[in-house]
Amino acid sequence: MADSTRTPRTAIVTGSDSGIGRATAVALARAGCDVGVTWNTDEAGAQATAQEVRSHGRRAEVAHLDLTRLPGAGDVVDDLAERLGGVDVLVNSSGTGTSTPLLDLEYEDWRRTVATDLDGAFVCLQRAARRMVAQGRGGRIVNITSVHEHQPRVGAAPYCAAKGGLGLLTRTAAIELAEHGITVNAVAPGEIATPMTGQTDTEPRERTEDESRPGVPLGRPGDAREIAAVVAFLCSPEAAYVTGASWPVDGGMLQMGPMAGSHLTSDDWRRP
Repeated sequence: MADSTRTPRTAIVTGSDSGIGRATAVALARAGCDVGVTWNTDEAGAQATAQEVRSHGRRAEVAHLDLTRLPGAGDVVDDLAERLGGVDVLVNSSGTGTSTPLLDLEYEDWRRTVATDLDGAFVCLQRAARRMVAQGRGGRIVNITSVHEHQPRVGAAPYCAAKGGLGLLTRTAAIELAEHGITVNAVAPGEIATPMTGQTDTEPRERTEDESRPGVPLGRPGDAREIAAVVAFLCSPEAAYVTGASWPVDGGMLQMGPMAGSHLTSDDWRRP
């Protein structure tokens, strides 16, 4: 059985041109990894991520990845692994979503979301896992899901379905790949201040009144670097015995149950 405690040296992070992907690529570079950076529409953003990776003394390789072109998009994982000299870590961070009620949803929008968030993640996971097994030195796979892996949201049917599926894929892969020293985990963000949520990559802990979130117990959106820190931990030797888990990083939002919601506009729920 491969050693799952080995320190990773090479990583591929999909969707690392901005947001959680960029923060994760930088966190892994800081931890000592050379990083494969991918982009779909923002090449300049990917190049900026690569420069930040290099500023930490690590190599960066950049590639275009379109997860609606399947299964061929998986070739990008193989290409980056060749350029990096192997792959010890895969982080599936690419994602998209909708805000359309179920009855109004176009099939093409359903397919685009599910293809990107679930089908594409599977293809990348499979390609990376095959290489990790062939290398014989274990590995780490982390799938960025969402709190909507665990709880639904109105207007997000394809996103919720895809993230829920990715959560179960994570658990199945964890069982199947464990004998090869490969751990597979999910990180489930709540609302994070990134371009995907219509916010910029800023420091939400220095929020204005407009950025207050009464419906989140910690009262603010998250920071992409707070997600990246959990991913980096799961890729470290210290997390060698963690697999098949989903780690919510959501400011306590899932603990709200039926009271939950980043959409709430008052703190009335805090009082009985």
